[in-house]
Amino acid sequence: MSEWALWAQEHATTLMLRLRRALLQLAILTSVVLLILWMSVFLYGSFYYSYMPSVSYTTPVHLAFRTDCDSKGVLCSYPSANVSLLRNGKEKVMMYGQPYRISLWLQMPESPINQNLGMFMVQMSCYTRAGAEISSISKSAMLHYKSGLLQLLDTLLYSPLFITGLVEQAQIVEVEFYSDYKEDSYAPTIGAVVEIQSRHIEIYKAQLQIRAYFTGISSLPTPLPFYPHCSLFPFPDLYPTPSVPPTPPLCPP
Repeated sequence: MSEWALWAQEHATTLMLRLRRALLQLAILTSVVLLILWMSVFLYGSFYYSYMPSVSYTTPVHLAFRTDCDSKGVLCSYPSANVSLLRNGKEKVMMYGQPYRISLWLQMPESPINQNLGMFMVQMSCYTRAGAEISSISKSAMLHYKSGLLQLLDTLLYSPLFITGLVEQAQIVEVEFYSDYKEDSYAPTIGAVVEIQSRHIEIYKAQLQIRAYFTGISSLPTPLPFYPHCSLFPFPDLYPTPSVPPTPPLCPP
């Protein structure tokens, strides 16, 4: 074998060793980077779910009223509900020092009774484990106005959907109770009593939503519009809502 062939073989062997070593180093570096990335994601997720409060909490509001009177077309009492603010009956929904936005969402049919109802009051009273009331607030609400011509055009346009039952003639009425509610560490809130102060109202469904307001670096989600005739109750847990700027708390801190 000539000297040139021996030289080529030696250099080829050296090149293969260097290439193998480079590939091994690259594999080790990639494995270390992936391990560090996985550990970072794991630690961040563990910290987030352990210490960060829930972004939102939604619970149904089952309204009840008396039926032991002889009045026709009028409820015997105001519809009310006792709502628990404990997740699974044990875990608290709201954390100390964290501001929350509390709203009630009502799905109301566009019936003549509701259209003639006008404004009505909705009251919410927060209480502690001992049953002591720590906050009470009342807000007004009403259906959005629609002229007779607009109702006629709306009915004609969506009549196929109304007939098939895909949508309903209903509106979503939001009643915002608190925009900056904060928990008291000495008297935590475990429940609330919601009362609709009208005996002529008609309601399909009701839900109470609690949404945390985070300060600092936060993104502003874009709300998706919902149509008021949707038969699937479009509560805010399905559509992100923008954060509300903090205002002085309505409940005692």
